[in-house]
Amino acid sequence: MKRLIFLLSALGSLNMFPVFAASMNDKDDPPYIPAAEPEVRAAIAAWQDLKFGMFIHWGPYSQWGVVESWSICPEEYDFCMVRPEGMNYFDYVKRYEALKTTFNPQQFDPDKWAAAAQYAGMKYVVFTAKHHDGFNMFDTKYSDYKVTDTYCPFSTHPRANIAREIFDAFRARGMMAGAYYSIADWHHDDYWWRYLPPKDRNINYSPSKFPEKWERFNTFVDNQLDELTDGSYGPLGILWFDLCDASTEQRPQWERFARTVRTNQPEIMMVARHQHTIYENYRTPEQRIPDKALDYPWESCMTMATQWSYKPNDTYKSARTILSILVQIVSRGGNLLLNVGPGPNGDLDPVAYERLREIGDWMQVNGEGIYGTKAVAPYKEDKLVYTMKGDYVYAFYLSDEENPEVPEKITIRSFVPAGGGITFLGYKKSLPWRRTSDGIEIEIPEPLQDNPPCNYIWGLRFRIR
Repeated sequence: MKRLIFLLSALGSLNMFPVFAASMNDKDDPPYIPAAEPEVRAAIAAWQDLKFGMFIHWGPYSQWGVVESWSICPEEYDFCMVRPEGMNYFDYVKRYEALKTTFNPQQFDPDKWAAAAQYAGMKYVVFTAKHHDGFNMFDTKYSDYKVTDTYCPFSTHPRANIAREIFDAFRARGMMAGAYYSIADWHHDDYWWRYLPPKDRNINYSPSKFPEKWERFNTFVDNQLDELTDGSYGPLGILWFDLCDASTEQRPQWERFARTVRTNQPEIMMVARHQHTIYENYRTPEQRIPDKALDYPWESCMTMATQWSYKPNDTYKSARTILSILVQIVSRGGNLLLNVGPGPNGDLDPVAYERLREIGDWMQVNGEGIYGTKAVAPYKEDKLVYTMKGDYVYAFYLSDEENPEVPEKITIRSFVPAGGGITFLGYKKSLPWRRTSDGIEIEIPEPLQDNPPCNYIWGLRFRIR
């Protein structure tokens, strides 16, 4: 077993996901369908003002440091093919599922995570209550493949119902709680029927030939969604669904699922990813920044390191890179859901805490140009990224990674202040500026260059009407 863990940890150190694409093209997507319920539309509008949230991928797979779930999926993608060469697939799955019997994260302290997220300026959390492998990080009645099962050593811990503990800790600090829930369940016999080998990420039987299995699986999903939303886990703002298709022949019973969760919690946002239906209340580009504002609510999910789940000695993005991603996403009207992967001991990597602290230091100065803002063209020009709130435009200057210094002068081509001067966020005095043939040129006083109020990215504010 130690040899297996070593091999998988080594394979898990591969960078299996791109950091982010510079742009995305959504012109071929079907039109967005607004939610029918006015309370859901109101919830979406309020959520759009939050701008910044924490994504948490965690499960027993953290003990091996491998990609979450995908190593048991029989598909020919690099992020699936991390099983040691020569190891039998079914033997591997057996060992993978036995990770339940050794999962014992004694350092689990959700309030520590919530405190770090709160300081970083995050306003909501989305936690993987159940990923594709089917392991439940909550106390479901409908499966024994769960963290609270007696065969899991952590089941005796007072915080064994991990999802509830996380939701409660983040809500106690004023943040919205959301549950990630994969429709795929590779442990469930009515998803991957053990009579047949799995072929890919979808169910491995025909729902038209075995309708009773398909019906049982949909009932299982509906029952679990009822558990998560019936009040036992408190108010949830988001149900963030993944692998939503399940079958190439029939759609899962989304109408049924929506009826259940909206009966329990009428304002909840359902995010049935990539379905382009009324159950996709906002869209979720992954590891990407759109090159312009989108005409629907959206959130880009990105990793703080190179992998969604925990990986020993992973490489983390710099604070400057993360903040650059954040301001560019916000400038296009989106939210950033930034992922962390707790380790098998139940804590985050120290580097993750360091990044959250650095982000929080910056947010103390610049948050007014982030929260509650709207997209404003041209979104980005040269080293400047724009946001807008009311009559004010915020221009964020992105420093060079290798030379993070405040420049002597900043040129803005797209806007001219309408009055009230130009201010540097975190600095009390107005800045001198003049019109030029290129727009306006702003002078940055030498004391401000030498001692700026924050690092990496600096915000300017001015009225345009």
